[in-house]
Amino acid sequence: MAEAHQAVAFQFTVTPEGVDFRLSREALKQIYLAGINSWKKRLIRIKNGILRGVYPGSPTSWLVVVMTTVGSSYCNMDISLGLVGCIQRCLPRGCGPYQTPQTRALLSMAIFSTGVWVTGIFFFRQTLKLLLCYHGWMFEMHGQTSHFTKIWVICIRLLCSRRPMLYSFQTSLPKLPVPRVAATIRRYLESVRPLLDDEEYYRMEILAKEFQDKTAPRLQKYLVLKSWWAANYVSDWWEEYIYLRGRSPLMVNSNYYVMDLVLINNTDVQAARLGNIIHAMIMYRRKLDREEIKPVMALGIVPMCSYQMERMFNTTRIPGKETDVLQHLSDSRHVAVYHKGRFFKVWLYEGARLLRPRDLEMQFQRILDDPSLPQPGEERLAALTAGGRVEWAQARQAFFSSGKNKAALEAIERAAFFVALDEESYHYDPEDEASLSLYGKALLHGNCYNRWFDKSFTLISFKNGQLGLNAEHAWADAPIIGHLWEFVLGTDSFHLGYTETGHCLGKPNSALAPPLRLQWDIPKQCQAVIESSYQVAKALADDVELYCFQFLSFGKGLIKKCRTSPDAFVQIALQLAHFRDRGKFCLTYEASMTRMFREGRTETVRSCTSESTAFVQAMMEGSHMKADLQDLFRKAAEKHQNMYRLAMTGAGIDRHLFCLYVVSKYLGVRSPFLAEVLAEPWRLSTSQIPQSQIRMFDPDQYPHHLGAGGGFGPVADDGYGVSYMIAGENMIFFHISSKFSSSETNAQRFGNHIRQALLDIANLFQVPKADS
Repeated sequence: MAEAHQAVAFQFTVTPEGVDFRLSREALKQIYLAGINSWKKRLIRIKNGILRGVYPGSPTSWLVVVMTTVGSSYCNMDISLGLVGCIQRCLPRGCGPYQTPQTRALLSMAIFSTGVWVTGIFFFRQTLKLLLCYHGWMFEMHGQTSHFTKIWVICIRLLCSRRPMLYSFQTSLPKLPVPRVAATIRRYLESVRPLLDDEEYYRMEILAKEFQDKTAPRLQKYLVLKSWWAANYVSDWWEEYIYLRGRSPLMVNSNYYVMDLVLINNTDVQAARLGNIIHAMIMYRRKLDREEIKPVMALGIVPMCSYQMERMFNTTRIPGKETDVLQHLSDSRHVAVYHKGRFFKVWLYEGARLLRPRDLEMQFQRILDDPSLPQPGEERLAALTAGGRVEWAQARQAFFSSGKNKAALEAIERAAFFVALDEESYHYDPEDEASLSLYGKALLHGNCYNRWFDKSFTLISFKNGQLGLNAEHAWADAPIIGHLWEFVLGTDSFHLGYTETGHCLGKPNSALAPPLRLQWDIPKQCQAVIESSYQVAKALADDVELYCFQFLSFGKGLIKKCRTSPDAFVQIALQLAHFRDRGKFCLTYEASMTRMFREGRTETVRSCTSESTAFVQAMMEGSHMKADLQDLFRKAAEKHQNMYRLAMTGAGIDRHLFCLYVVSKYLGVRSPFLAEVLAEPWRLSTSQIPQSQIRMFDPDQYPHHLGAGGGFGPVADDGYGVSYMIAGENMIFFHISSKFSSSETNAQRFGNHIRQALLDIANLFQVPKADS
């Protein structure tokens, strides 16, 4: 094959005269450039490690301290209070040219200055960590900032004034605190009160009291000990037991999807769109490696933890019989591509140079034009990643541990990410309500074998140039992939651009070796396992009902006029919609982040509260005055906002109880209370999608450069999964999932209830027009 010959740096043949070597200068040049690029990356990482390690100090500040110490010495001032002299006397004596009195004095002053500089850095870091432990600012009313908080803000800004790198604040972030058991139990009982009748609640109170008095003290001691030792007492257990030990399929159950810009279309040339997007993604990865991305700051003041970004690229989930493993590589120079049942390897670099968008477009067009057929068993191979984890682990060990199968699988698992070239076209058509739902379904599961669900994310490209992502959940949460996606879409639209005919700018390098077709040898036994996994995945996908819609009646603009947070408004509307849909309340999950703490991930906000149920019941009765309903709504909204703040500041309920449960399992302690709490089904699982984490453009100036967010599958068989993005002043996107197999749920019906609930609550706060 032509590409194989171009990939070889030298060849040799044995002749009667000896061995005849034939070197390829071009290949050797590319190897040399690749080595130079690798060493550059290592040096950059070393430099970044040093700069990050001394933040908020810098080499310049060290030099200033040294010069100050030396200058004071020449002015006959001893600012060291005799410490320089003590250091000089402790230095070993010798007779070399560098052991003169002047040299020893300069060395002593440099050592003293370095000590002062390091001490100052340590002091600043500890001060910053202490300041970041204060969260009172979150609980203050808007526009009523206390003098203490104002002083706190000034101090934070002074300490963070120097331009930070991505991971500069990691060691200054406080650790997630372990709540008191009594406080967690109290909040838990308060959260389930509206869901239980008096008899059930009394029984739960007894279980909770028994747990608090007898079992919890011992478990809490171990948890506190772990919090002292580990960077975060929750995150490692959460990743392992919630994600990696799960044996059910990742598709639908765990992975989630993200949509493209839906109101504009930069180009309908599939390969061209991929060229720009993948070039932008590798630019983002380069910024990650160099730590040039600014840390996300809450309100522009408080730094958020960035550790989840480390595994965004070059990461794959490796299946195991009992638990999976996340494999992360420091670098990867290619992507794995799927098209029409065939797998390809596409290099991203030519030597040390990143391929330009036009070159990448050419490479993907070559794949699209390739007429070759899939090898036996190749077409549905990726269904293994969509089925059960145990079956995939067994098949991987039996059929992919040697030979060409191992080499081909490694090409996929060691890729920067996975790319799926679909033959279908999907997009959002405002005139066709079903178009957004069909688009979401294609991203969520595709045809069950055209996504590699184990990769950190799969970039999905449709025939009309529309894109999307399917992301694995174990390595990070949605805001992290959202940060990448915002950068990529902004770079594509405002920095790279297209020609008038929709192609990438520039001229392609036709001398580039074409993409490498991966070779497989899949036996009949493996093909049977693939088919079995496909049938499992197809049954799961066919059971998912997804209803996505754009709510255009209002957005955060009108909601803010109601003097409440947009998130609380939507969450209360969801409670009203669910009661109308099912005639009862249910345990409701809303994801909140804990990234103000080191290695923080998420916490649960239990949105179904006594206050929200009181409002819903009053709305259902229909006999209350509007002023009374407004008062009940504001109480429910204030309660929700307070719970959200508690979750963000480490005082949530569910992560603490989860970790106590893990400790009880390690100790072999049985707790009926914890067993019952952890078994409670979340029949309404919700999440708000973040947006505008990085402002690459003014959304007011470009209102149509807007993504529709993304969604996920239902958590419970008889429940709903609801994802929403408050996209602007006058728009909200909703993604609602349920299962066809449940007679109690219907995603479209629930979506209609959500529409009506939002309108009904908004009508409570509309000022009636005066008579003309």
